[in-house]
Amino acid sequence: MRKAFPAFAALALATAGHAAPGPVPVQPEARTIPFGALRLTTLRDADFNAANDGKTFGIDASPNAVARVLMEAGLPGDSVPLSVDVLLVRGITGRIVLIDTGLGPKMGGKLLASLAAAGVLPAQVTDVLITHSHGDHVGGVVGSNGRPAFPNAVVRMSRQEWAWMQGQAGSRAIVNAIRGQVRPFEPGATLLPGIQAVPIVGHTPGHSGYRISSGRAHLLDIGDTAHSAVVSLAEPEWGIAFDTDKKLGKAMRRTVLARLAQTHELVYAPHFPFPGTGRIVANGGGYKWQPADK
Repeated sequence: MRKAFPAFAALALATAGHAAPGPVPVQPEARTIPFGALRLTTLRDADFNAANDGKTFGIDASPNAVARVLMEAGLPGDSVPLSVDVLLVRGITGRIVLIDTGLGPKMGGKLLASLAAAGVLPAQVTDVLITHSHGDHVGGVVGSNGRPAFPNAVVRMSRQEWAWMQGQAGSRAIVNAIRGQVRPFEPGATLLPGIQAVPIVGHTPGHSGYRISSGRAHLLDIGDTAHSAVVSLAEPEWGIAFDTDKKLGKAMRRTVLARLAQTHELVYAPHFPFPGTGRIVANGGGYKWQPADK
């Protein structure tokens, strides 16, 4: 298996004019879970292995410390495995919703093929909800031709995130392509019946989670609040290079994980092992991941 940086790292390197490795190839896949009156389907987009070199994970610890955490979980100590997945929500009358869009075809993302496996055409998508504007979450909002990949969809992200995204040089092409589709929202807004934005800032200035509810079923899409199902949970105080506000990112990660461990609410984490649904469980001074399918 080929090693690669996370998509946001690859995007940053490419923007800076450096060559960056691409994702590990995956097979398109769509996996649906029961969720009240709704259907939630995880769509596979890509996999990555982030090198354990002190530059991405555990930047205020050491590669040896990160390796120890990985090996205690039964993983090799030289890299941190990550997925890139997208959440599809069906069952809201008249709506087909995507939360995030993965890497995009130019970076090798498989979202469109996975969406086809779920029986959905891009033109049928009515709403695209963006957690934040890093390339591994917004890259797929445009197609290989540089035009909107979901031409009939409204694209929603927080007002603060949209303002920040427009100021990022590496996002210019995407911003120009989707400008006419974007409808920013205020933090905490209810966007659709059963879907509410949850501000979880720190990773980016306007980063948003999404709480999905149907009857007694509840799920929180945590976006990039936590990246690794092992390292980010075992040591939530360790910084990650791509939090724009590292102090706030740590504080929000600590707060969100503590609450989720207490409520035992179902969680969707787009960088956790596919399909990315499960629960946060307290484990000593940190937490561990309990996949929903095990």
